[in-house]
Amino acid sequence: MVSAARRRAVRDRDRHTDTAHLLHALLEHDPEARAAVGGPQRLARVLGYLVQRSIGYGLRWQSRVEDSGAMPLVPAPAGPADAASGPADPMGPAGPGVLGGPGKHAEGWSPAASAALADARARARRRGAPRVGGTDLLAALAADPRSRAVEVLERAGVPARELSARIEAVADVYADDGGAAR
Repeated sequence: MVSAARRRAVRDRDRHTDTAHLLHALLEHDPEARAAVGGPQRLARVLGYLVQRSIGYGLRWQSRVEDSGAMPLVPAPAGPADAASGPADPMGPAGPGVLGGPGKHAEGWSPAASAALADARARARRRGAPRVGGTDLLAALAADPRSRAVEVLERAGVPARELSARIEAVADVYADDGGAAR
């Protein structure tokens, strides 16, 4: 999923992979995240806004790095990974900053995307999961009101605060039942 977000950024000729790229890739690849967004009409509307990024409102994003104030600007552009070393998987346990924050592996990510990835890892750790789930990332993306992902969700009629609350409620109920929260 993270690779898909990076590819989308490169294809869109964006300097950084941002939260809208993450949201788009997440909704394409994760059935739990798609279900959390709502019914088919809501999902289609969100995906419709994401697809229009390169021809519509997203054009104004092309000249700017997404910065919600979550962390300092990330200088390196999004691009193909170095074949020799390969990037750390930001969704895995050894993602940016190895659980402590974006760190050196955050190159090519917008500050808001780096913060969302770090928040998703923190959410997974809180529920004792070895890996980040799609709903962890979706909740993290929806939690930053100044992110591009939230702008897309809100324009598509999916209130980000309600989405976060729904995801948290499901995770809490599942954890209360003795299972590992999703």
